[in-house]
Amino acid sequence: MRYDSIFRRGLFDGQAMVVTGGGSGIGRCTAHELAALGAQVAIVGRKAEKLASVAEELAAEGAVVSTHVCDIRDEAAVIQTVEAVLARHGRIDGLVNNAGGQFFAPLAEISTNGFDAVVRNNLTGGFIFMREIYRRWMAQHGGAIVNMSADMWMGLPGIAHSGAARAAMNSLTESAACEWAASGVRVNSVAPGMIASSGFDHYTGDAVASILEHATRIPAQRYGTVSEVSAAIVFLLSPAAAFITGSCIRVDGGGPNARSSWKLQPHRRSIPFDGFHLDSTPRLLKQGA
Repeated sequence: MRYDSIFRRGLFDGQAMVVTGGGSGIGRCTAHELAALGAQVAIVGRKAEKLASVAEELAAEGAVVSTHVCDIRDEAAVIQTVEAVLARHGRIDGLVNNAGGQFFAPLAEISTNGFDAVVRNNLTGGFIFMREIYRRWMAQHGGAIVNMSADMWMGLPGIAHSGAARAAMNSLTESAACEWAASGVRVNSVAPGMIASSGFDHYTGDAVASILEHATRIPAQRYGTVSEVSAAIVFLLSPAAAFITGSCIRVDGGGPNARSSWKLQPHRRSIPFDGFHLDSTPRLLKQGA
């Protein structure tokens, strides 16, 4: 059994794609879909064991995959990683700038160091990675970059540091789309809402209650799947998006469109797409069921 993508097999034959944060969640799913569509995949992350596990999954399905342990916040490490990817695969056609993370805390209780750490993780690290890939390959050969944003359109109370960084990533995406267009580089972003992934199981306390209540507060009345985010990423990397740059695709079930003037109705009419054959329900949602 392989990834059941809506895109045609062979779409990325002969191409090499980098996926940061490729050891779990959306990154793992996206790496599988890209590999199923013919791409060689370089997965990047901080934990060697998680990368090795995903690489084993991919190799078992015949994919060409390499793993690269890297803290995206470390400029020297990013440069070394990009050079290693080029040495291994000979090219970089696409970058999925997915790595990031945050912690739940009221804004008044976030330390300056904590704020800086999240911004560096969700913004600065992504900037370093896209800049170094641009300098070392895409400036001369073109390519496509997809950055990770979030459903931060009306703020993100409880994770305000992440909301600030993700909003800035959208602006960075729009700037890069203009500056790098002459090199044949397209730069877009995806903004996931609440996606049911392994990341759910890292939260505790008030964050758990917020996650469990989320589906009732959005028009779609459910969580998203990692496959639904991956599909948006793959589309933006594909030739079908050749005239799309500086844009953001929301994958959020209409969350920002909910208004106090309209009472949301419970329903089960939003049918999830789940093409990832190795995906599983987060423990948090099993416990909350």
